[in-house]
Amino acid sequence: MREMVSPYVEAHLNPASLDVTLGDRIMIEVTGTRELEITGIHNYSEEQPYWIKPGEFFLAETREIFHLPDYVGAQFVLKSSRARDGWDHAEAGWCDPGWYGSRLTMELKNSRRLNALPIWPGMRIGQMKFILVSGTPERTYAQTGRYNADLGVTASKG
Repeated sequence: MREMVSPYVEAHLNPASLDVTLGDRIMIEVTGTRELEITGIHNYSEEQPYWIKPGEFFLAETREIFHLPDYVGAQFVLKSSRARDGWDHAEAGWCDPGWYGSRLTMELKNSRRLNALPIWPGMRIGQMKFILVSGTPERTYAQTGRYNADLGVTASKG
């Protein structure tokens, strides 16, 4: 596990998953444009968070960088406590064997109707479940992927 995740934090290890945390940047809609724009949240904290409006969608990066070997896949899921707060995830969190040198970009939404929800760098947002693959795939993500070596929150590459 230590070789697959950097920084590796022992306290984030669960019985069948590893907690992941929000990084320093998000991509969020800005009035007057159809594109998502990068916004730094590095100056925010749990005591003084960045607030996501009700119904607002954004992309966020993990603080952790992943290096999956050719025999391990991973799946991102929200922490249940975050889902109970009102967060939703777009279920696009599969990471193929061979995905390396990248922070995970998560697709998140405040599903609350009336209240904003807080975020801050280092916030435990979800968990990575690691899956051993039987044998080595014919083509790993290292060969086919478009999001390797993405060190920041990344918009769709089509």
